Amino acid sequence: MTWTGFRHHEPDADGWTTFWRLDPRGQDFRLTEWTGRPHRQGDHLWARAATPAGVRGAWHTAATSVQLDIRAALGIYNRIAPVDVLLNGVLHRRCEVGDGEQQLTVDLPGREAEVEIWLPQAGAIAIREPRFDGAAEELAPTGPRWITYGSSITQCSGAYGPSETWPAVVARRHGWDGVNLGFGGECHLDPVAARTIRDLPADLISLCLGINIHGGETFNGRTLPGQVEAFVATVRQGHPETPLAVITPLPAPNREGTPNAVGLTLDDVRRLVELGARNDPAVEVIDGRDLLTADEARALYADDVHPGPEGYLLIADRLAPLLLRVAT
Repeated sequence: MTWTGFRHHEPDADGWTTFWRLDPRGQDFRLTEWTGRPHRQGDHLWARAATPAGVRGAWHTAATSVQLDIRAALGIYNRIAPVDVLLNGVLHRRCEVGDGEQQLTVDLPGREAEVEIWLPQAGAIAIREPRFDGAAEELAPTGPRWITYGSSITQCSGAYGPSETWPAVVARRHGWDGVNLGFGGECHLDPVAARTIRDLPADLISLCLGINIHGGETFNGRTLPGQVEAFVATVRQGHPETPLAVITPLPAPNREGTPNAVGLTLDDVRRLVELGARNDPAVEVIDGRDLLTADEARALYADDVHPGPEGYLLIADRLAPLLLRVAT
């Protein structure tokens, strides 16, 4: 199958495929439902996991057009992201996606080219296989496999498009086969995420940890380092020698210095995440405050926590050389 960037896919009887970034088979969704907060619905992790952030396919073709049937819904999101079509690595067309079933038609140059289709990084999405009006050869993913795990700041729902999330930009820049395991609001060191990373092939792994834990008051000062240690240890079961980086929270100027309900400031979370990560001496720790300054965050954030589109591009610029150094 030409598509990459997912853990499991489910084509139904009508040919609609959902790409899951975690494998839902045999999972009890109740394990991630309860928050103690009545205003939050359950199984947010699995709704995020069914969104194809970072999922893309590539073909070699001289066709003059390609059609893609897509079914989209807001789900728990406040937007449906677009589909990006790239020609030879350059954005060719950004297709806005609305609610419901629709057909996207994109004109192609009719000469030999590599066509990539990047699926939306936000929204509840299913697709049917693309249809080219000429011969099209499926291209398998190439380059080292890089898995990155994190929160909404890794999923990047607010990026310009799926090919311009920071994980996508870094992967494209280095020629890596990226797998985006960013789950908005749901980066809480879930065992299913650790097992997924453990069981997937990987040449580089990065874990962006802490912002959801601070906001969700998930762990306290006693439990957080051990949870980070356990997550890394599970990943290491499948990747004993793979380069691994842990990235602590980016600056959040309006939240810095404010303790959450379990008494942790963001600086506390950074320190505790680093403490747990460094139990593995081979882990590289990247301070999230090195990726954006507080002044840049104030200028580029869409709210108290989330970068806007230009912020994600700047994060990519800062992280690309750091992750390359870890990988080599």
